Amino acid sequence: MSSLITAEIKSKADELYHGDEICQRKAKQLLSEISLPNGLLPLKDVEECGIIRETGFVWLKQKKSYTHKFEEIGKLVSYAPEITAIVEKGKIKKLTGVKTKELLVWVQLSDIYVDDPPTGKITFKTPAGLFRTFLVSAYGKE
Repeated sequence: MSSLITAEIKSKADELYHGDEICQRKAKQLLSEISLPNGLLPLKDVEECGIIRETGFVWLKQKKSYTHKFEEIGKLVSYAPEITAIVEKGKIKKLTGVKTKELLVWVQLSDIYVDDPPTGKITFKTPAGLFRTFLVSAYGKE
């Protein structure tokens, strides 16, 4: 798979980091900034992350795909080696690289958002418009 993150995109980054420790910290910090639970992206071996603040475009690159089970709700989520999205307060839009297992099928996620004012719930939406809502607490600190 070729990368969606070109040298041109990287040159526009307001913040660009390399290494798992700092990228993990920055991902959690960003989720907190946009009022989303910081356990939403339990990634492994993150090599690079960046953000273009003007557009809200973010990316994370990890060494390989990672599948995580959110125990509280029994959901499997697969994170590709490259994840991209547009972020804003309470929302992740145009998400790529994240899938969830529904019955026996992996389904691409495209949007994640919390209600404003907060209701304690978080909604996940697919490109086809299907959605599921869960308690925000299920995605707390991982």
